[in-house]
Amino acid sequence: MSGDDPKTLVSTEWLAAHLKDPDLRILDASWYLPAANRDARAEYQTAHIPGARFFDIDEISDTRSDLPHTAPPPEKFISRMRAMGVGDGHQIVVYDGSGLFSAARVWWTFRLMGKTDVAVLDGGFPKWLAEGRPVEDMPPVLRDRHITVSRQAHLIKDVTQVAAASKLGDHEIIDARSAPRFRGEEAEPRPGLRAGHIPNSKNVPFRAVLNDDGTMLSPAALQKVFADAGVDLSKPAITTCGSGVTAAILSLAMERIGKRDHALYDGSWAEWGMYGDLKVATG
Repeated sequence: MSGDDPKTLVSTEWLAAHLKDPDLRILDASWYLPAANRDARAEYQTAHIPGARFFDIDEISDTRSDLPHTAPPPEKFISRMRAMGVGDGHQIVVYDGSGLFSAARVWWTFRLMGKTDVAVLDGGFPKWLAEGRPVEDMPPVLRDRHITVSRQAHLIKDVTQVAAASKLGDHEIIDARSAPRFRGEEAEPRPGLRAGHIPNSKNVPFRAVLNDDGTMLSPAALQKVFADAGVDLSKPAITTCGSGVTAAILSLAMERIGKRDHALYDGSWAEWGMYGDLKVATG
């Protein structure tokens, strides 16, 4: 890793050194696929990094949408963050129980709301625990904190924009799902979805940008992963995945290598795979 950056990624050492900072806010953004049989909130209540608040990805979302955990409307985000005591002037660090998984989605959500003082904990809770660092089971004392947001529309794409990008080839569409799912050789975990990928998209499975311990590869290694997948980084990028969670890991990886013109397709395959009038590529 090329050092800590409080706007993208920080190490467990960095967080341990800053744990008592009055303007630090830590969020446990653990979220698991149903097959994992893990209860993120129950695990948080049993043990979390001292001072951490629980960020519920499914609840802090646009629940009017039929799609899973879509980005929340700004007013809902504001009300939830105020109640959690997260607001202006805070440095935010987000972690999860997988290492580096759903935390990136919350990092991206803050970015979407115009908040840039937010970093993902590299290696997450597993690394923190492996190093014998402190945990607690007490919920933090919450005090309302004012928060202002400014939605950054350029960071999010809808199905119409993605369909146009697929047809025109003027963006790199990068899919974070596994290679067998991308190629359409493996059924989707969500019922009723077709198998395959968005035409003209490239595949960078999210695990390809991570080390075995759940930390992110160095910027130089990340550059190579994208190059090896045939991604042209001179084009603006759109990240996609199954439901908009792991796509954010690729967004974070691009931010780490200094690429700023990237957006996330929030509907991802949960939306694209559902509509028969959208073309699907396989192989």
